Amino acid sequence: MQRYSKIATKIIFSLFLTLGTTTNAEETFNTHGISAYGDLKYAADYMHFEYVNPNAPQGGTLRLRPSRGGSTFDSFNNYILKGARVTGLGLLSDSLLTSSADEPDSSYLYMAESMEYPKDRSWVIFKIREDATFSDGVPITAYDVEFTRNILEEKGHPFYKNVFFKDFDAIEIIDGKTVKFNFKKGANMRDLPQYAGGLAILPKHYWKDRDFGESGTDIPVGSGGYTITDFEPGLFVKYCKIETYWAKDHPANVGTGNFDCIRYEYFKDGDVSFEAFKSGAYLVREENVSKKWKTQYDFPAIQKGWVKAELLPDGSPQSNQGIWLNLRKKQFKNIKTREALQHLFNFEWTNKTVFYDSYTRSDSFWENSLMQAEGMVTTDELSLIQKYRDQLLPTIFEDPAYIPPVMKQNKFDRKALRTASKLLENAGWVLENGVLKDKQGETFSIEFIDDNDDFLHILTPIIDTMKRAGIDAKFIQIDRAQMIERMKNYDFDVLVAGYGTSSSPGEEIAQLYGTVGIEQLGGANLSGFGHPAVDDLIKKVGGAKTRDEMHIAVRAIDRILRAYHIRIPNWHLAADRLAYWDVFGRPKIKPKYDLGVVSTWWFDQEKYDALIAKGAFK
Repeated sequence: MQRYSKIATKIIFSLFLTLGTTTNAEETFNTHGISAYGDLKYAADYMHFEYVNPNAPQGGTLRLRPSRGGSTFDSFNNYILKGARVTGLGLLSDSLLTSSADEPDSSYLYMAESMEYPKDRSWVIFKIREDATFSDGVPITAYDVEFTRNILEEKGHPFYKNVFFKDFDAIEIIDGKTVKFNFKKGANMRDLPQYAGGLAILPKHYWKDRDFGESGTDIPVGSGGYTITDFEPGLFVKYCKIETYWAKDHPANVGTGNFDCIRYEYFKDGDVSFEAFKSGAYLVREENVSKKWKTQYDFPAIQKGWVKAELLPDGSPQSNQGIWLNLRKKQFKNIKTREALQHLFNFEWTNKTVFYDSYTRSDSFWENSLMQAEGMVTTDELSLIQKYRDQLLPTIFEDPAYIPPVMKQNKFDRKALRTASKLLENAGWVLENGVLKDKQGETFSIEFIDDNDDFLHILTPIIDTMKRAGIDAKFIQIDRAQMIERMKNYDFDVLVAGYGTSSSPGEEIAQLYGTVGIEQLGGANLSGFGHPAVDDLIKKVGGAKTRDEMHIAVRAIDRILRAYHIRIPNWHLAADRLAYWDVFGRPKIKPKYDLGVVSTWWFDQEKYDALIAKGAFK
């Protein structure tokens, strides 16, 4: 029942072609699934995904905390810019296609019982299953698909209009259950049928008399297998199964969605959240603070064996985390300034002192993958960017792919500070009485903002080092509403943030690194960097015919982005730190591209009762 897990988060699918039917003398194809670069793992008659337990018990409540994203919420609308969205909204929606968590770029028929498309992928026709209904029992029709496409482009997050639908043409209703998506001539068609199939279908009848552009906490009608049954902003939200859910016996759902309810507990700060976990207020915790993991996971419930703590391998490209520099701000316009800042974060000292040697320094935007640029520019990469040689930095062609400086394990590396000072001087900054100023006499200032203090222990030494270089650096904690508004309008100097990265990126990465994302309201191009060469390469990523072609184009993008110093790269760990109360069962196989807790674990009532008998959860 976790239809949102890959389609909604990656927004990337691909194409698997097998000979099918003919429409208007045009050769077309019908298949049960699609994949960009190879065969599908699962046949048309698959019974369930390999990584599930098909006999998993059903029932119980999974209690979690939200991932990083604020201490409260005021919106149940997952598709607009306005409001602080509650965690878990993907549980409410389904799409025409679904995906498996052990393949990087595949999807399978789900709400659609068939799909048809021509060899050039310029359109796709979906026929909706007769038994597919919304949570209120109203049948899902082609008119709902049409409504979804149109309302998201008209009133949804700007991403839909500027990125997602930019290559979509007219949508056609063939009959009440059949809909055709047409795509614009000249577009890269490879992923577009999957983009269309990945749309979370919204109910036209529900939104008929409501303003889609407004946030609020009216419980919406959805197309997924769960609905919101209870909530209190700032405290919790609870999702429970819909007993009459049309797809509960679908092969993609066998062994998945095993919990009757999923409840997210909200807390005002990290310390309160941790104490709540120790007492059993919620049952599973992904730990993102290495100091806690190394020093505080010895509490009584751990010692008694009631709570397990494990490090689980993660085969996905690692989160692209860094301190993003907002190039829209004039203090970051000069590349020498941005390069100087690379020397003011001492990862080696931070890793030893703060992280207990837990992490590896990041340099690439696609860590832990074959998409990472290495060494000198290759012949294949050069063939893609040679025509932009006069517009790109010479270092891209003359030097190895940029790697951040390695520093001494001292809080203040004097050599690094001297290097930074020289670069700042070359950028035109003048040191007056210990304060850096530009030619107009304005002070070089950097303001770090966040709506919590989770990173303050990491930022404080960075800020101290910046001050030593003459920068007026400071951290300001603001509330969630302010944070959302300032991010929406790019009203920040720098931002600590991380992006999940796909194993099969397509043109959707334009929202992160393309010029289209620079001024897009509420967009994801935090740095505000754009370049014609990168725009061109993004199109080549979307149009790649083989995985190797895609890897080459992404490596070229990676090489360029790193050369321009648009962020101070942070760190990564190719594993998940997971702590959980021992009240669950789980399959023998962990899905390669998913943690699996929500999707494949199940509640073990006997284990729970045994812990209660031992005095747990008091």
